[in-house]
Amino acid sequence: MTAQNRAALGVAFILAGMLGISINDMLIKQLSGGYPLHQMVFTRSAIGIVFSLMLVQLEGGLSILYTRRPGLHLLRGGMVVVSNMAFFLALAVMPLADATAIFFVAPLFITLLSIPMLGEKVGPMRLGAVLVGFAGVIIMQRPWASADALGTSRLVLLLPVLAALTYAMMQLLTRKLGADTKASALAVYLQGMFIVVSLGFWAVAGDGRFAEGLENPSLLFLLRAWSWPEPQDWPYFIGLGLNSAVIGYCLSAAYRAADAATIAPFEYVGLPLAVFWGWLIWADLPDLEIWIGMALIVGAGLFVFIREQRKARRAAGPERAARPDAPQG
Repeated sequence: MTAQNRAALGVAFILAGMLGISINDMLIKQLSGGYPLHQMVFTRSAIGIVFSLMLVQLEGGLSILYTRRPGLHLLRGGMVVVSNMAFFLALAVMPLADATAIFFVAPLFITLLSIPMLGEKVGPMRLGAVLVGFAGVIIMQRPWASADALGTSRLVLLLPVLAALTYAMMQLLTRKLGADTKASALAVYLQGMFIVVSLGFWAVAGDGRFAEGLENPSLLFLLRAWSWPEPQDWPYFIGLGLNSAVIGYCLSAAYRAADAATIAPFEYVGLPLAVFWGWLIWADLPDLEIWIGMALIVGAGLFVFIREQRKARRAAGPERAARPDAPQG
């Protein structure tokens, strides 16, 4: 397969994966009024881990699950659990497009945190782009507005920021661990962590005793009692599980088929998808501040990706020039 065809395949996979993520977020928001978050996480992960284990078999068998760095895998799993919980708790209160727009500051967090965590050098141009992106987050937080005008608490507005920060840390840990761990094994570790954490919530709060008297929608979403799904809700739960497996496969396949600089900008298709689902199902459209923040974050993120791609090409130039058999043009 040519490099051009592999890039096209990678783009197709990332678009499918982002569609799956947007559907996942929509389904969880749809169910957030009647079921606890940890019940949905358990259902999704229990179904998803079955498919992940099938991929483990295809990539080398159960032996690839052995690791010499369990601590880093646990830390990575903890980061993604916090990221998911923070984002979904925000979804219980915030419009889907608003929460998604704030969460897309994650690539900028990755750029910033790669300095201390990976020892990477980030120039002033990319640092400036990161600051522009964070300015977009501040605009969407509307610090000048009153609590009544916001429609939700300041703490809830910070949940997608926390989700983006912990997601970025998870991705950087994935870079560290991915060199000697198969993608399917990484997926199994994460699904396993979700199952353990959700069962822990069920053991402590599954009867709903901590939800009694609560009125905060986010806390109710976290602490309400487990309940057997209504017949009309079973398709949503099954869809969550199947979608989880599809997302994991598509994202892994995308970044294996093509380089990150080619793939990553297409992740921003998640923003218009979130706007679409919010408009279609809940008749929500973002306010002006959200549109402005989106533009700043997307612009800053794409600038960072373009700069990284040019940097990689410049670094590869001397290496190609030193090889007499390197193709020209």
